[in-house]
Amino acid sequence: MVASLTGEVDQSTASALDGTGTQSGPDATVSTPRVSMGLLFELREQTPRTSDRWRGATAVRASVARPRTGAYRLGVRPVIRSDSGKWVKSTLTWSNVGYQLNRLNLNEEQHRWFCQFVPLHRVDRPVYNGQDTEWLYLDEFESPLLWHLLDDAARLGIGLAGSHKDADVTVGRSATVRLDGAMHVDGDGAPTQLTLSPRLDIDGRQHPVADAGSIGNHGVYAYNLGAEPAIVLAPVPGTLTPDQRRLLGGFGADSAPTLVVPADEVAEFLREYYPALRRGVPVTSTDASIEFPPAPPPTLVHTVSFEPQQAVRLAWQWQGDRDTEAEDDLLSRLHDAVPTLPDTAPADPEAPPVTLKGLPAAEYTDKTLPRLGTVPGVRVDRVGDQPDYRELTATPQLTVTVVETEKRDWFDLGVLVKIDGRSIPFNPIFTALVKGRKKLLLVDNSYLSLTQPVFDRLRDLIDEARALQEWETGLRINRHQASLWSDFEDLADETEQAVSWRAAVDGLLQLERGEALPRATELPAGLNATLRPYQVDGFEWLVFLWQHGLGGILADDMGLGKTLQVLALISHAVQSPAPVSAGDADAPRRPFLVVAPTSVTSNWVAEAAKFTPGLRVASVASTQATSGRTVADQAQNVDVLVTSYALFRLDFDAYQALGWSGLILDEAQFVKNRTSQVYRSAQYIDVPFTLAVTGTPMENNLLELWSLFSIVAPGLFPSARRFTEEYLRPAERKVRTQQELITRLRRRIRPLMLRRTKDVVARDLPEKQEQVLRIDLSPEHREIYDTYLQRERQKLLGLMDDLEANRFIVFRSITLLRMLSLDVSLIDDEFADVPSSKLDALFEQLDEVFAEGHRSLIFSQFTSYLALAAARLTAQGIPFSYLDGSTMDRPGVIEEFKTGDNPVFLISLKAGGFGLNLTEADYVFLLDPWWNPASESQAIDRTHRIGQTKNVMVYRLVAANTIEDKVMALKESKAKLVQAVLDDDAVFAAQLTADDIRGLLE
Repeated sequence: MVASLTGEVDQSTASALDGTGTQSGPDATVSTPRVSMGLLFELREQTPRTSDRWRGATAVRASVARPRTGAYRLGVRPVIRSDSGKWVKSTLTWSNVGYQLNRLNLNEEQHRWFCQFVPLHRVDRPVYNGQDTEWLYLDEFESPLLWHLLDDAARLGIGLAGSHKDADVTVGRSATVRLDGAMHVDGDGAPTQLTLSPRLDIDGRQHPVADAGSIGNHGVYAYNLGAEPAIVLAPVPGTLTPDQRRLLGGFGADSAPTLVVPADEVAEFLREYYPALRRGVPVTSTDASIEFPPAPPPTLVHTVSFEPQQAVRLAWQWQGDRDTEAEDDLLSRLHDAVPTLPDTAPADPEAPPVTLKGLPAAEYTDKTLPRLGTVPGVRVDRVGDQPDYRELTATPQLTVTVVETEKRDWFDLGVLVKIDGRSIPFNPIFTALVKGRKKLLLVDNSYLSLTQPVFDRLRDLIDEARALQEWETGLRINRHQASLWSDFEDLADETEQAVSWRAAVDGLLQLERGEALPRATELPAGLNATLRPYQVDGFEWLVFLWQHGLGGILADDMGLGKTLQVLALISHAVQSPAPVSAGDADAPRRPFLVVAPTSVTSNWVAEAAKFTPGLRVASVASTQATSGRTVADQAQNVDVLVTSYALFRLDFDAYQALGWSGLILDEAQFVKNRTSQVYRSAQYIDVPFTLAVTGTPMENNLLELWSLFSIVAPGLFPSARRFTEEYLRPAERKVRTQQELITRLRRRIRPLMLRRTKDVVARDLPEKQEQVLRIDLSPEHREIYDTYLQRERQKLLGLMDDLEANRFIVFRSITLLRMLSLDVSLIDDEFADVPSSKLDALFEQLDEVFAEGHRSLIFSQFTSYLALAAARLTAQGIPFSYLDGSTMDRPGVIEEFKTGDNPVFLISLKAGGFGLNLTEADYVFLLDPWWNPASESQAIDRTHRIGQTKNVMVYRLVAANTIEDKVMALKESKAKLVQAVLDDDAVFAAQLTADDIRGLLE
């Protein structure tokens, strides 16, 4: 604590300083040391307000030389040490102390201490204009941090001084305020009276309580105004009670004199009054002349009122003498003995009653009340009839049922729960699970925990089943959701299924487990092809789906004969009785509708003629308005009608009006955009069987896969919004359950999507070698590219925060940079003389390819760049074939290359990404990399497919240190998406994001 300092204060203003912190006079050039600060203590007498003192009470220094007329308070104010060593007030006050550091050349650390003192003193007190700014009163210092401040004052050398001459100011360590009892006896030793006197001790030394006061509720001070003036202050352990504070001070009606109890009343006093007295003031007997009785322990009474509607009202009240220490001990023992006790067990008897309703009331009555009665010192009073609340703890037994509904493909899903031999209504369980509740209270006052593993899994399955429905018709399940039913079946102790449900689901469950369907279907008569084993498996799978009216996706890699497998299915369907799912078996046979890209429709007709010559196949070449023939007319007397996506969209009403045996969507990636009209047409047409055929069911993100399944298997997944929340967003946030999401998604789609990669038929295909050729740009080309790169980078990086709004601008700039990587003349004719490093490298490769008699396919996304390659081929006299989106006679150009001798086929990505079988070539050159790996694979697989007999060489030409390098890296991350869902357990990938684009511009 702070050591005492003695000093007399000079009441005059210090004149040794000129206000700038330097010494005045002849030696003004010499810098003076920093001025020390002190805290002046003064006992001040409060004088009553008078009519001419309208600003409030005033005070003067207390003195023994005049009669006392007001209360004393201990004031403090800042002072500084003068050149003579005395403490002086100068111009320093509490209101301006913050601004006097430099003016008075004050010690910086000490000044900082005084700046902290004022706000800490006023932390709980409002400040009014007109208050005395010279003095602050420690009586009103409510913060116990005062004692830390005084410790710091000693460390900083801040002096403590009194305003009286030679006054001694001391800070003690600890003070106590109590009543001291003594039993007085006469000469014969007989008791005469009991006295209780207020007593103040500071550091073991007794001080008169009349000459003392309290500092907030955390400390005291004592003073002497006599010949040896002194002030001592000290903190108290704990806090001062109001009764203790009233014992201090000898002035006023609230001061406490000595209490005298006659000898014949001592017993009554100790019995009736002492217990209440000791709760406000500690009572001791210094001379041990009296032994005070221990206070009886308090009783905590708990009143429990049972009310209607499964409610219970709880009240607490202390009975007997209050004893804070004993009450705290009882509450501590109470919570130790009853850990489940809620926050309704108070220490405050004035706290209002608390009402529990429903499950909390049941648990409290069943679990907590019985234990409360076992705690000594606690009494439980019950009001009303106590219900028989009890918890059901046996393991639940589940029975899951499906019942056919009037809506095709959907079945009502029921769950029956039995516990302890009692049937529990499922609706309240269902509601509680949906709301995420942990327990459930039933109407018969029994309750059960919903945190058991069986309910955890049931909750997940119910959430998934409900998410798959877009209407409020109760809990239902779709026949496509075989794996979801399998999860319910694994969970249940017993299941009951509708016959038609079991027929469809059993086979799907076989497929989900990776088991082959039994070979029960003969290949159709007239099939002019020998199917490989994997193609036979595909045929069996397609037949199973068709027979049960289940849609699916045939997603084999390009070149594995998807068209042949579908034609085999159609032949089988034409030669077999119509399945139940197709409607009336006696109705006229309806044709299959095949929808394909315009460039592929002719290929369907040709493939059907080649492999299934017995099928009657026709194609639609134009709209009804243009041709003058209706769709119905063209569908007469055919087994298969082939149309394009454009015609299907334009004449949708005509296609919808006809009945079809099934819908085949070839190159089904054309309907992956769920906002397009062609998607809506494919989704809304009413057919009993829909098959999507595509080697790339997913190119960029999972919603493309959702789009296909929403067409072929409606009900398998929830809406696009829910699908995004459950699969895409958790995957993008990289949550812990990512692997679980992948597993669940793959289980759902496995029975309804058949995908075989070329690894399956590797022995049937020749080797494929791929190589990346990194091409260095010429110096002139590099300079132009870098100039444009810096300009586009500055323009685009500011647009990344709102990619959707600026997507067109961003991709236009990226396309510009990609074209610059190929040939700068593609963006400006003035660069026509700048050589194309990539074309030079290409023709170096072609020279060797031509010399060895090989034929090549050359792909680019930019027809303008293909035109430059065509011009150089022409200049060198090399014959070639050319195909892009503007080619009118597509079949003729393809046939020209297949049957001719042209060594080169220039093909644009848009025109050659599908529908081509060019096994005559064995070299593939990709002039510009694409960030969509599926498109690259499609291009390569024009030649690396069934029927190829030579090794296939693939070269990717990449301009070094350009955006093309970044595209190659981005393509790898895109490939992971397809692999994660379709092929292996890689992590999810998202669609092209702002971060992806920033990476392209680095």
